[in-house]
Amino acid sequence: MKEKEYMRLESDSIGTMEVPEDAYYGVQALRAKENFPITGTKLHPVFIKNLAKIKRAAAITNRKAGRLKPEIANAIEASANEVICGMFDKEFIVDGIQGGAGTSANMNMNEVIANRAIEMLCGKKGDYTIVHPNDHVNMAQSTNDVIPTAGKLTVLDLLKPLDKSLSLLTDALYDKAAAFDHIVKIGRTQLEDAVPMRLGQTFHSYATMISRDRDRLTKVRTEMYPVNMGATAIGTAINTSPFYLDNIVPTLGKITGYPLTQADDLFDATENLDGFVRVSSCLKACAVNLSKMCNDLRILASGPKAGFGEITLPAMQNGSSIMPGKVNPVIPEVVSQVAFHIIGHDTTITMAAEAGQLELNAFEPIVFYCMFQSIDTLAYAVQTFVDNCVTGITANETRCRYLVENSVGIITAICPHVGYQKAADIAKKAIRTGESVRSLILKEGLLNEEQLDHVLDPVNMTEPGISGKEILMANDK
Repeated sequence: MKEKEYMRLESDSIGTMEVPEDAYYGVQALRAKENFPITGTKLHPVFIKNLAKIKRAAAITNRKAGRLKPEIANAIEASANEVICGMFDKEFIVDGIQGGAGTSANMNMNEVIANRAIEMLCGKKGDYTIVHPNDHVNMAQSTNDVIPTAGKLTVLDLLKPLDKSLSLLTDALYDKAAAFDHIVKIGRTQLEDAVPMRLGQTFHSYATMISRDRDRLTKVRTEMYPVNMGATAIGTAINTSPFYLDNIVPTLGKITGYPLTQADDLFDATENLDGFVRVSSCLKACAVNLSKMCNDLRILASGPKAGFGEITLPAMQNGSSIMPGKVNPVIPEVVSQVAFHIIGHDTTITMAAEAGQLELNAFEPIVFYCMFQSIDTLAYAVQTFVDNCVTGITANETRCRYLVENSVGIITAICPHVGYQKAADIAKKAIRTGESVRSLILKEGLLNEEQLDHVLDPVNMTEPGISGKEILMANDK
């Protein structure tokens, strides 16, 4: 038999509701839970911690301003610290996507901290005459400055593990570039044979690309440092004290460790979300680059007999329920799927930022839901890409050499010595007959074997300049 659940009665401006007696959340959080059964996921745990840090900073600042009694301020601060430590995660019951510009999330936090502070002051949960969620925990604040500030802090926190993963990926790619630098392969443009290059150059270009993504994400963090704490409802700073207005951001900066500044224009910072759009665009660019790289790796590893087969990816699982021995490039595939996910999120964030009206954007919850998910999934995808794919890639040197030697792409290196038209004729004949470019050049006496060896030297063909330029200079004399 199920044990009877004891309830307490709480009221808000809508009416009264029964709340579980042991719950730290209150009527407004419970009502939001019932109103917004949207995703089945709760607020991001890092976002919860940052909301608590804001409440702690506000309590400290309001106490110093003489507006909040020390015993109440101290209880709020202590309660906020417990939330920051993760002690009450199950008490945050509202969905990640919610109406009301994030008021439900803000009030969920206010109620949890208030009820825990009441306990600390020897009261009973729900007795808001001791500590009130609005009057005390939310003093000098509004959802409209708390929520965007918590969103910015969370983005900054989540970008740290992403950067770490991208750093590991960059290092792994540079390692492969060095290991494969001696291996010559055929380059391709539009999937057609081009000119030779080194496999190490391929991987070096990937490392350069990801380094650029890291730089973008590092630079865009500065968009998150200006916050609108103190703006309250729309930017007028109504219901704040001069001391609070001047000190809330420095106090929050000390608690978080970030070089936060108060936005120069609090109205602008309250109503506009373009900073998040910029972060999202950088995430999208990174996702696009990663997916392009993964597409390349799948092509280069295709086969093993009927494809390119220039590299081999680590075998991570059986590839087919019907075809024995088949191994699929599952890690690059999942990274590309994450990229598609992030690109979709970027569109959502863009539309939500555009849809704000006048002094407030009510769509911050969906912005943060998508943003946090994008950063998290990208970090996880990059990590598995490094651990389960990139570090284990091997080169099929014999196959690379065979494709270079039998490609018409090497004819480009011959052009300076025999002219474009003659080189084109040789290329067409090689394709038509299946005979190698090298053999045809020797047959027609265009170059002797020693000269051809020099012109078609793999290293010479993969470095800047004319391959075999010494032969041209000798002929000019």
